[in-house]
Amino acid sequence: MNAPASVPTFENLLYEKRDRIAYVTLNRPKVLNALNTPTWTDLHAAFSDAQADPSILGVILTGAGDKAFIAGADISELAHVAAFEAEKASRHGQEVLELIETLGKPVVAAVNGFALGGGCETAMACTMRIAVETARFGQPEVKLGLLPGGGGTQRLPRLIGKGRALQLILTGETIDAREAWRVGLINEVVAAADLIPRAEAILRQIFANAPIAVRYSLEAVNGGMQTSQAQGLLLEASLFGLCAATEDKAEGTTAFLAKRPPSFQGR
Repeated sequence: MNAPASVPTFENLLYEKRDRIAYVTLNRPKVLNALNTPTWTDLHAAFSDAQADPSILGVILTGAGDKAFIAGADISELAHVAAFEAEKASRHGQEVLELIETLGKPVVAAVNGFALGGGCETAMACTMRIAVETARFGQPEVKLGLLPGGGGTQRLPRLIGKGRALQLILTGETIDAREAWRVGLINEVVAAADLIPRAEAILRQIFANAPIAVRYSLEAVNGGMQTSQAQGLLLEASLFGLCAATEDKAEGTTAFLAKRPPSFQGR
């Protein structure tokens, strides 16, 4: 019998695996879980591990403490970054968030407080977002003489529309969880005690479905958002065909006709 794979440890994150879920918790509560270069590196390593582990079917991303999910970039580091280093840092953060967005497994952002700047951008890279009522969202980079550099200028308009996105980006204002839900930035608002249980419940609903179909659904939506609708429809049809060739499709349709629960094997 093989020994269970060891779980990596990180300086700036808590990382656990339980019941097919990887839990990634930003763990810098004294600075409201602000993102610095080592934290970005830890995030990349944690999500790479979750992606590579076949026993992990989904991820919950949250922040330590009850004040912040991620309050933004670490300003003490950002203040000393020149132009070349700033562009390099932007690309590094974008690459980490691209990994999260295209993980091939659902990622739920459990937003437990401030999600500002890079924190809002990190949440937007997740598959879906749920938040406590005290959470606040925004892209206040213009107040620092900057613009969003972790994908905010690209993901925010795609989520809530160009006009609303530009209002948030250009004013630097923050919005509460209810307004974030109203404009479509987050999926649900929940009580603090229900945040992680609700994230787990969503993932378990997803886990009950055919794993290949889930992965290809993610790929179809993410890929389609980057191209024209016509090209997206071609991608959808191609992935639909691939699903039709799987054992899971045979099992799903057979179980439906037999009026019994399906038993998917991810094949």
